[in-house]
Amino acid sequence: MSDKIARRDFLGTVALAGAAAAAGQNFIATPAKAAGENPIITSSASELAAAIRSKKLSSKAVVEAHLEQIAKVNPKLNAIVQLTADTARKEADEADAALARGDIKGPLHGVPMTIKDTLETTGVICTGGTKGRANFVPKADATAVARLRAAGAIFLGKTNVPELAGALESDNLVYGRTNNPYDLARTPGGSSGGETAIIAACGSPLGLGTDAGGSIRVPAHFCGLAAIKPTSGRVPRTGQFPQPMGARAPVFHVSLVSRRVEDLALALPIISGPDFRDNSIVAMPLLDPKAVTLSGLKLAFFDDDGVATPTKEIVAAVRDSAKAFTDAGVKVEEKRTPDAEKAATVYHDMSRGDGGAGTRAFLKSIGSDPISPLFEKALTYSVAAMANTTDALAAFVRWDLFRNSMLRFMENYDAVLSPVAPYPALLHGTSFDEDSRKGFGYAQMYNLTGWPTATVRVGTSPEGLPLGVQVAARPWREDVALALVAHLEKTFGGWKMPTAV
Repeated sequence: MSDKIARRDFLGTVALAGAAAAAGQNFIATPAKAAGENPIITSSASELAAAIRSKKLSSKAVVEAHLEQIAKVNPKLNAIVQLTADTARKEADEADAALARGDIKGPLHGVPMTIKDTLETTGVICTGGTKGRANFVPKADATAVARLRAAGAIFLGKTNVPELAGALESDNLVYGRTNNPYDLARTPGGSSGGETAIIAACGSPLGLGTDAGGSIRVPAHFCGLAAIKPTSGRVPRTGQFPQPMGARAPVFHVSLVSRRVEDLALALPIISGPDFRDNSIVAMPLLDPKAVTLSGLKLAFFDDDGVATPTKEIVAAVRDSAKAFTDAGVKVEEKRTPDAEKAATVYHDMSRGDGGAGTRAFLKSIGSDPISPLFEKALTYSVAAMANTTDALAAFVRWDLFRNSMLRFMENYDAVLSPVAPYPALLHGTSFDEDSRKGFGYAQMYNLTGWPTATVRVGTSPEGLPLGVQVAARPWREDVALALVAHLEKTFGGWKMPTAV
């Protein structure tokens, strides 16, 4: 579907909605025959919010269109694992009634969204992908969820994850496996795989996930989406399960994903800032990506971290992106970040401890026995036992040395461009193969630094799979990361409709 056709059909739908509203009718979107898809579901959250506020579309029409799409694609994907259709319809009616009175709840008034199943949601089961919480119903929303709802967003459902968000594939003993909408034989990634699968397949325009080692960026890369992992300390982790605590907490980031970069810029201010529950959150100003001038920025790029050689198509995607920045007036230098080849090892070592004994004991105490085969592999490879306390402390010293080295490098640049992963979406069951595990470092290095990092689709593999790149910026400069990936989206087109669903 071309952009021109999509825009024409969207405007036609808007006109129909306005006519229906004027006639006192409830407008329910129908598929656009010329495009083969209902243009409502391919629109961005920003476009939908504007159409609802101007009364060109009703919230009810928007929610209903997404529920219809979920019914169509979710049987193949198994992405949404708790559907809140009745509540969503009720809230859409309330949003339309409020708008008729002149009341606008916030910038996402009447716009649907989905939430990763590691973020707690009032009255809706939140499992974290583990059997011991198969029937656990939270009494409060996670802070970021509550903020999106307060801004007017309407909750459609929870999306699938690996057990305890502990793997690069979204598969667990509670809900089973989630499939990639571009190839059902492949994973959409993890741990935010359910979220990215349903957004790529147009069942939701906006999603909330988390990223502790690439968990939003790798699935966005696998599913051709835009995503941002904010600066560590930007968005509260309150209500995340498991709750990030202790020395490793800074690697955990509540994050956003959508089909369009503009939606990340719209939603990030909503979820940001202290909640007086998470002590690590800083009240730092959040700057506007639209105010960023690309000309004059200085960017480093690399296409190989020295450990896992990317496919030639991913190398080309990075180099094409670097050229696009050069053409926009960005000063671009090919230079790899220091110790890039050490990122996965540093991340792995500071994740080690008791070999998983504590995690196993916790899971058994809440009734998660047995644990999923995928999580067994995660425990085997990710949390091997340390010899002693001295070794554990030394691992955190190496983390500090890595962060300091990276920060010194960034003194000379505004941003860094690189692959998200060295491969496109993996076949199911292969994420812990040795060749796959070697590729984790590309994403993990920016969890180690805590820098804001955004992802966008820029190409397609020979198999027809999406290929993304990531842009990391200096701490607290989400505006720079978003402005740069917005330019790539404009240049290369960004998200494309999946063909497998």
